[in-house]
Amino acid sequence: MRTFMSIFFLCFASQILLHYFLSSAITVAFALSSQTDKLALLALKEKLTNGVSDSLPSWNESLHFCEWQGITCGRRHMRVISLHLENQILGGTLGPSLGNLTFLRKLYLSNVDLHGEIPKQVGRLKRLQILHLTNNSKLQGEIPMELTNCSNIKVINLGFNQLIGRIPTRFGSMMQLIRLKLRGNNLVGTIPSSLGNVSSLQNISLTQNHLEGSIPDSLGKLSSLNLLYLGGNNLSGEIPHSLYNLSNMKSFDLGVNNLFGSLPSNMNLVFPNLVEFLVGVNQMTGNFPPSVFNLTELRWFDLGDNFFNGPILLTLGRLIKLEFFQIAKNNFGSGKAHDLDFLFPLTNCTELTELVLHENRFGGELPHFTGNFSTHLSWLDMGMNQIYGAIPKGIGQLTGLTYLDIGNNFLEGTIPNSIGKLNNLVKLFLGENKLYGNIPNSIGNLTMLSELYLNRNKFQGSIPFTLRYCTNLQSLNISDNKLSGHIPNQTISYLENLVDLDLSINSLTGPLPLGFGNLKHISSLYLNENKLSGEIPNDLGACFTLTKLVLKNNFFHGGIPSFLGSLRSLEILDISNNSFSSTIPFELENLTLLNTLNLSFNNLYGDVPVEGVFSNVSAISLTGNKNLCGGILQLKLPPCSKLPAKKHKRSLKKKLILVSVIGVVLISFIVFIIFHFLPRKTKMLPSSPSLQKGNLMITYRELHEATDGFSSSNLVGTGSFGSVYKGSLLNFEKPIVVKVLNLKTRGAAKSFKAECEALGKMKHRNLVKILTCCSSIDYKGEEFKAIVFEFMPKGSLEKLLHDNEGSGNHNLSLRHRVDIALDVAHALDYLHNGTEKSIVHCDIKPSNVLLDDDTVAHLGDFGLARLILGTRDHSSKDQVNSSTIKGTIGYVPPEYGAGVPVSPQGDVYSFGILLLEMLTGKRPTDSMFCENLSLHKFCKMKIPVEILEIVDSHLLMPFLKDQTLMMECLVMFAKIGVACSEEFPTHRMLIKNVTVKLLEIKQKLLC
Repeated sequence: MRTFMSIFFLCFASQILLHYFLSSAITVAFALSSQTDKLALLALKEKLTNGVSDSLPSWNESLHFCEWQGITCGRRHMRVISLHLENQILGGTLGPSLGNLTFLRKLYLSNVDLHGEIPKQVGRLKRLQILHLTNNSKLQGEIPMELTNCSNIKVINLGFNQLIGRIPTRFGSMMQLIRLKLRGNNLVGTIPSSLGNVSSLQNISLTQNHLEGSIPDSLGKLSSLNLLYLGGNNLSGEIPHSLYNLSNMKSFDLGVNNLFGSLPSNMNLVFPNLVEFLVGVNQMTGNFPPSVFNLTELRWFDLGDNFFNGPILLTLGRLIKLEFFQIAKNNFGSGKAHDLDFLFPLTNCTELTELVLHENRFGGELPHFTGNFSTHLSWLDMGMNQIYGAIPKGIGQLTGLTYLDIGNNFLEGTIPNSIGKLNNLVKLFLGENKLYGNIPNSIGNLTMLSELYLNRNKFQGSIPFTLRYCTNLQSLNISDNKLSGHIPNQTISYLENLVDLDLSINSLTGPLPLGFGNLKHISSLYLNENKLSGEIPNDLGACFTLTKLVLKNNFFHGGIPSFLGSLRSLEILDISNNSFSSTIPFELENLTLLNTLNLSFNNLYGDVPVEGVFSNVSAISLTGNKNLCGGILQLKLPPCSKLPAKKHKRSLKKKLILVSVIGVVLISFIVFIIFHFLPRKTKMLPSSPSLQKGNLMITYRELHEATDGFSSSNLVGTGSFGSVYKGSLLNFEKPIVVKVLNLKTRGAAKSFKAECEALGKMKHRNLVKILTCCSSIDYKGEEFKAIVFEFMPKGSLEKLLHDNEGSGNHNLSLRHRVDIALDVAHALDYLHNGTEKSIVHCDIKPSNVLLDDDTVAHLGDFGLARLILGTRDHSSKDQVNSSTIKGTIGYVPPEYGAGVPVSPQGDVYSFGILLLEMLTGKRPTDSMFCENLSLHKFCKMKIPVEILEIVDSHLLMPFLKDQTLMMECLVMFAKIGVACSEEFPTHRMLIKNVTVKLLEIKQKLLC
């Protein structure tokens, strides 16, 4: 018995010992594995942050690594399964230690300023399912082939970087892959046909690269594919017929390529669930397929800028969910009757908001049933066609219209009075037709109008006095008609917001009214080829923003007023073919921007100036003035008479002697100061030019005194390139602000030049006005650069939105925010479309939106601004490289991170984020926006039903009694912000459309 018990206890003890040793071994193994992850993370941090100790402060020994920022561990093994860091500046690289996190399933490192290459060790992450490395502007190199070893991966998102090379063909072996997003890089080569083997693929996005060749037929085998984005490449060839086997397709974007061929006749069968169909800007041909009208889920349809032709069938009305219909720049229509019959069934599309038919061959008359369109229709563009007949009276029923273009057609008859019922209209284009009769007084009811074009018609009578009520007008063109009578003084004086006014080629008579002095924002004024008379009124001297003044072919007389020399923005001055009789004012030499001066065929006499524009013989025209003399030699004018010349020489000699004496005295005084008071040699103080703007010269000393020695008590704020001080100058009645550049900051000098050049050339009521620039030497002998602006008493929008100590946010109502948004939109519209060379601001954010006493917004800080060629069309060929442009994190459009050239659409993205920030009161870099949640996505998923959950609480108080109006306006505002900040530039709203939509909200709030 004892023996048995001994054996039993021995066996029991051995099992206990075995279990203990096994448990200890497992514990040690887990500890060692855990230690491996910790060491891998610490090594990864060193690379990610470039060794900066302040970055990722929670990654230290005081916390378990599973509690570090962005780290998630599995509960069972305590191994790292997720690394999630987004929207911060780490500025480092991805180190090879990443490959030691062998339990990693999710890796999110989007918008963290990575550079270098993706390490090959990523291929060791066998459990990896999601890889997000988007929007890292310096992440470069090729996509590592080793990534294809991650056989469990489901999502690859490497969009908006600077990756090069080809798409790996071995991606075709990743059988779990659902989403492949490589958009916005510099990838070349062809689309691998092997992708057709990945039957799990649902989303392919390769837009905005440099891919070429044809689209592989094999993609037609991806039966689960529902989103295919291949736009913005150099793809060629015919669209493979195999793609039309993808019956789950919802979004189909092949726009902006070089594809050709025609559309299938049975589109409703191949794409029964289609929502987006975008093939614009290609070389496609053929007729409009009738089967399109059976795509009952279709919302966005774009065939624009191709070579389609033929009629549009009457079955269009079946697309009851249609919102956007774009077929511009094709050959649709025959130029004959009944081309527009499809418009009648289109009235069934009650969700339709934009109908774009311009630049086709549509003929026939405008149907009388256009008034049956839904009030949702806000954009109707039928310009540049062959439409004839009269404008139907029923057009007044389209009360939702904000944009109407039926210009460049063959329309006849009068403008119906019912046009005055379009109270929401912002832009109206009726120019270049055959319309006649009087301009109806009812046009004065269109109080929201910002642009009105009636040019090149046959209108008679006088300018309607009711135009005075269109106080929002910025562009008015009634040129090339048969208008007569005086220019009504009261009407002109009311239109204070006018930027462009063209009344040329009419039969207007009488003198210029004094009301022109009220046009404080006028940039171009064309009054040529009329019968105007009298002298140029002095009130015109108040139009300091004038860049183009054309008065030729009239009956003006008297002298050329010297005040024209104070219009420092003038670029074109043409007063030829009048009866001016005087000498040429020497003040015109001061117009440093003037590049065209035509004084020909008048009765001018005397000495011709030689400085400024007069030094360029190709820029001036003096023909037909027989009594002129002097000037530069190239003009070949006779010398002026000897007596005046002697007097002139004697006077000049006296002046030179006087200047010499004063100069000697000053030099002696300066030398005395240098040798007796200064301890070291200082640099000579150069003059302080105003950079070709002709503005007031200003010195360092004056700015030093104006700001009390740049006292901290006058410090308004600091920015990326320097500090801003408040001050006052004797020459200015109002306070000023001085932006002092920190020249030690990289790019500061370039920023100074860019901002001075940009602001000096631009004149708009919603842009910060530059008073002068200073480039000099300070009292320490160091280089000094500063820009002087008008002071904005209410500060920046940033302060009003986020200053918790102040009360600005509490007083910033929805109407105020809409007005501010409109001001910024008008400024962007001017920058993108209103200048000879379009300007991209590159840094739209609340701190760059400044407010005056009346809370009118002014866009400032043009230190990153860039010019792009072209005036209206901003194609990729027009854009400039933006590899050195960053802007501000949170507001930078995603495509800039990939080195995509700057474009107006980039500003629109930043503006969209600005709108959403105004709506929610939250910055785009708020800590809540992480793990693939952005301000854009946050707002998009809450509208329209849950809008009240996201808006700034201060917006809700004034509307407690009118929830319906509040909801409607807030949803509209949110939709604009979301539409502007879409990921793809081609999906964003045009800034002109933005102003239209914002004006709609403003009108509702005024009711």
